[in-house]
Amino acid sequence: MQRLFEISNIRIKNTPIAFSRYLMAEIHWDDRLIGISGARGCGKTTLMLQHLKKRIKESENALYVSLDDIYFADNHLVYFAEDFVKHGGKYLYIDEVHKYPDWSRELKNIYDNLPELKVVFTSSSALDIYKGEYDLSRRAMVYEMPGLSLREFIHLKYGKEIPAVKLQDILQNQQEQIMDDLGSLKPLALFKEYLKHGYYPYFIESQKNYNLRLLATINLVTETDLPSIFHFDYHSVQKIKKLLAILARIAPYKPNIQKLAQQLGSTRDTLLKYLFYLEKARIVKWLGKDTFGINYLNKPEKLFLDNTNLMYAISNENPNKGNMREVFFLNQLAVKHKVSYPEKADFLVDGTYLFEVGGKSKSKRQIAGIENAYVASDEIEYGHQNTIPLWMFGFLY
Repeated sequence: MQRLFEISNIRIKNTPIAFSRYLMAEIHWDDRLIGISGARGCGKTTLMLQHLKKRIKESENALYVSLDDIYFADNHLVYFAEDFVKHGGKYLYIDEVHKYPDWSRELKNIYDNLPELKVVFTSSSALDIYKGEYDLSRRAMVYEMPGLSLREFIHLKYGKEIPAVKLQDILQNQQEQIMDDLGSLKPLALFKEYLKHGYYPYFIESQKNYNLRLLATINLVTETDLPSIFHFDYHSVQKIKKLLAILARIAPYKPNIQKLAQQLGSTRDTLLKYLFYLEKARIVKWLGKDTFGINYLNKPEKLFLDNTNLMYAISNENPNKGNMREVFFLNQLAVKHKVSYPEKADFLVDGTYLFEVGGKSKSKRQIAGIENAYVASDEIEYGHQNTIPLWMFGFLY
């Protein structure tokens, strides 16, 4: 245990705290069992370490461990937690829980048998906490962490801390305060930069190698994370990679599932499972007519890559602007709002607001005469009436 304390202290000491994700303020840290789920590279580990560094004063009572450490290859997490409590431990922060084969049962045992211990754990977004073998849904408070918003990107890279805004404020074109907060920074230039390399926080380490690192992350997810969670073989890994290459060229689009399955050399049901896996891993986003979540029994109405950075990393050419605008809008709105596929327009938000997404010359013809209908327009700084700058939707979280 001494070695793990030393590693924990080093990790905490080397964690910067000048910038924190929006989720830091939204988590109820006093809960006994907290889960933080999200895609690889979105900052889950850093968030945990920042909380340890900023909020937990009794360092000898708090410990960070990663379950991919070799120690846990030969030691049970539950026994480790019991020993930790016997030595005065109060706060246990567990990283990479999906790397541990019996995570669900042992977390349940820890919660039930060690009421004095508070546990925070991170998991791959592909790991469905509520479908674990042992019931954690009544015990764990689970938070989903997306990548950076445009607002957070600006804060992290340029040091400009701008408050998040509500959708209703954006719809009423209350953008003066954001423009004042930006000062000399130009929103369209920031937006263009963000679309290429602003979604995953590690851009701050090396922008030059950003796409290579992102591709390596995708490979790790498809070759390691997904097979370990959903228990499929190498043949399926290759099929999923081929599917992702196809989607990178054509998404977003309305899928012909049967045709796509033929391209992949697979069955319809297997294809839908692969799409489900990629959606759970936050690599693909699919849009349905309802907002009750996804499952691999129902086909999506429209398929997207999860974020615009993926479009640049996977594609050999610059992504189509129209596609990129839609991906950005869906990616940013889906964090705080329910987004579905409407009969008219591009997106329906919260069952109330219709949006068409396009360039500065985007026509309003499709939404003419419709109440609560808007155009999210690229390449403009200011909006007017029901035309809203697309970049502003990057300030919702």
